[in-house]
Order: sequence, then structure tokens, then C-alpha cells
Amino acid sequence: MSMKNTFQTSNSQSLEFLPKIGLLTMFRLGLFQMGLGIMSLLTLGVINRVMIDELKVIPWVAAVAIAMYQFVSPAKVWFGQMSDSRPIRGYHRTIYIWFGAIFFTSLSYVALQVAWELGQSIQDNGWGWTSDIWAILLGLVFAFYGLALSMSSTPFAALLVDVSDDDNRSQLIGIVWSMLMVGIVIGAIISSQLLNTPEVCGPALMAYDPTQSSKVVNIDILRSTVNPVFIIMPIIVFGLCLIGTWGVESSYSRFSVRSNHSKREDQITLKESLKVLTSSRQTFVFFSFILILTLSLFMQDTVMEPYGGEVFGMCISETTKLNAFFGIGTLLGIGSTGFLMLPKLGKKQTTKIGCIFSIVCFTLIIAAGIIRDENLLKFGLLVLGLASGIITAGATSLMLDLTVAETAGTFIGAWGLSQAMARGFSTVLGGVVLHIGKSIFSVPVFSYSLVFLMQGIGMLFAINILKHVSVKEFKNDAKSAISVVMEGEIEG
Repeated sequence: MSMKNTFQTSNSQSLEFLPKIGLLTMFRLGLFQMGLGIMSLLTLGVINRVMIDELKVIPWVAAVAIAMYQFVSPAKVWFGQMSDSRPIRGYHRTIYIWFGAIFFTSLSYVALQVAWELGQSIQDNGWGWTSDIWAILLGLVFAFYGLALSMSSTPFAALLVDVSDDDNRSQLIGIVWSMLMVGIVIGAIISSQLLNTPEVCGPALMAYDPTQSSKVVNIDILRSTVNPVFIIMPIIVFGLCLIGTWGVESSYSRFSVRSNHSKREDQITLKESLKVLTSSRQTFVFFSFILILTLSLFMQDTVMEPYGGEVFGMCISETTKLNAFFGIGTLLGIGSTGFLMLPKLGKKQTTKIGCIFSIVCFTLIIAAGIIRDENLLKFGLLVLGLASGIITAGATSLMLDLTVAETAGTFIGAWGLSQAMARGFSTVLGGVVLHIGKSIFSVPVFSYSLVFLMQGIGMLFAINILKHVSVKEFKNDAKSAISVVMEGEIEG
């Protein structure tokens, strides 16, 4: 038996003695994702809504500032590689997750305070150089918020690879991402209750001209209402992070055992990791798929609540509740997919079905606007959430297959980079397409329908790219590249 085969046999035997992660621990890991769901509603829900609706910040300025947390996503690859190669106190993932959580929970409060100052500047002086400075500062705060999220969420995703095996990974993904949606639903309920007051219930979001708006909002009263939420909820989120990850890595991680080489993973440099990352054509194929898929799925994020306000005449507190319908649908989709569809249909087929289903949902949402049926809109969002859940479970499971143990953090960072770039561009692109629609159509529903139509077309492109994704080809190419790296045959 060769030394390589002996090493692989030894690893297989070592894996047999490691405890398998149980359902309770899977749900405990999901607490971290639940916290991320709550934070997303605080930032993309409360801060975004208050800035545009009450503080009269120009919508595209608010969108670009918030999108900055996605545009720093290249840091995901670096943080992923750092967690692979630079353990802290013996932990490759846990300490990074905790430090990142400290930073992003704190920065959410800082971002809100900058938003108040921006709104006050607009009230006092209109749009001028002072407001520009506060807007730029807000973008910088969200950029640092994004770095903190990358520092925490990328090692967490790599931890999911480390603690799971092929036979239980889809169940783990189903549970963890279901908990994310539980957090979003909780966040939507909190946001809706917070905004259900005379001070924060206004007309359609896109109808404002900040230079002409009267001073109708008492920012001090609004600040006293919203600030406590951004103190209490982030503390709870950090507590969920600690509870969810405490002791998991030390008890269940297979990171070190899965190495098939004498050279340790923590000696692989970022440069070598990137060479492994780019060794396969499949890296580009899957990167492109995640980019187009995410862009197509989330373009409506910046227009859905304005859609409810301008087309359906819904109050802002009512439009915020739309997130709950989407979240509940996603929760059902992820939960059922992980246990029912994935084991029977496989990851690629499951993801394809979700993409097709989403195109039908975009049609329902357009139809709801044409006939102004609020119930149909809510139903459309519910089933769109279901489709999103199917896509999330399928694509995420596929993503975790497209990693190798030695550089799991780097690969997770790369896929996270693709997704984050798409989320950032979708935030801006949704507003741009809506603006183009408004310049073409005089009827608002057609302007918004253009956004949903573009999403459907994007899904067709994603389905076409998915056909070319091959886990087998990826694994063969990546293993060959790692062998070359370990033998020192890659120059540089």
C-alpha cells in the first residue's frame, strides 16, 4: 500500500471516531443564522425605510450607501483563507465568528446614528455639502459593517463544511438556512410594529423630492423610539451567536483530519489558495451561476415595498409586513427541500425546479399589480419565498460540494463573494431599472413590472449556466491542483 493510500485510510479511520453532528446541534448552529436574519431586517428594513420615508434621503443615495456592505465582499475570500490558515487559540472558525459578530452588531447602531445626522442635515439645510459628507460617512460605516459580516459569516459557512458529512449536509443546510428565515420573519414583525405609528407611516416611498419636502418629522422623537431597538436586538443577536457556536468546532470539526497531504492546511498561503481556486473551469462556471442567480432573485429587494406603496396604496408599516410573507415561504421551502427534495432529486435538479418556480411567481406579482389585488401580491410573495427556499437549499448544498477541505474557507469566501457582489448590484440595479421604467411608462405598475420581468429573464440565464456545473470535474481539477501545490511544483 502506498504512503498516500495509507494516509487516506488513516484519515477515514479517524473520521469514524469523530462524533456526528446531531439535530440539536444543527438547530443550535441555526441560531447564528437567525441572528443574521434579524440584523438584515434592522438594516435593510428599519434603517432603509426610515431614511427614505421619514428622513427624506434620496432613494438612490440610501440604496448605494447600504449596498456598500455588499461591495466590500472581496474580503470574504481573504477572511475565508485566514480562517483556513491562521487559527486563533487553536480555532480555525469560532474566534473569527465571534469577533466579526461583535463588530457588526456594534456598527449597526453606529450606522443608525449617522442616518439621524444625515436626516437632520437635510431638514436644516437641504441637500448640500454637509449632507454629502454625512452620506459618504454612512456609506463608509456600511462598508465596515460588511467587512465585519464577512469576518463572521464566511468562517461560519466554512464551519458547516467542517462539521458535516455527505450524508447529513443537506439536512444541516436546511435547518440552518430555515433559522435564517425565522430571524427575518421575527425582524419583519418587529419592524412592522415599530413603524406602525403616526410618525413613521407615510405615502409612497419613491414620491419624495427632498429639496421640496416640508419638515414633518420630529427626528428627536423618532430617534428615541428606534434607538433602543438597535441596542437590545444586537445584544440578543450576539448572544445567539455565542450560544449557536460554543464548543461546536472543538467537538465536531473534521477540518484537520480531512487533509490528504503531509503539508498542513494552515501552511497554504492565500496565493496558493487562489491558484487552487482558479484551477478548474468549474470555478468560473459556478461563480457565474451564483452571480446571475442571486442578481435575478433579489432585484426586487429595493422596489417591493415602494411597489406596495405606490401601486397598492399600502402604508409603510403594511409594506414592511410583506417581508414576513416572503420569509415564511422561504422557511417552508428550505425546510421541506432539505429533507424531501434534495435526497430524491439531487442538488442540480432541485435548484433548477426552484428557478422555474420563481419565474411563475414573478408573473403572479406582476398580475397582482395590474388588477391591484393585495391578497394576490401577498400570495405571490409567499410562493416566491417558497421558490427562494428551494433555490437556497439546492444551490447552497451544491456550493458546499464545490469545496475542498484544505481550502474550504477560501472556496466559501469565493462563492460568498459572488453572492455578495450580486446582492449589492441588485440593490442598485433594481432602482436603476425602475427609474428607466418610469421614464418609459406613465403607469407605475408597468415601471415596476419591468423589474420583475428582468428577474424572470435572468433566471432563464441562470438555468442555462446550471447545466454546465459539474461537481465531479471540479473535484478532479481541485485535487490535482492541491497535489501540485503541496509538492511545490507551482512556481511563485
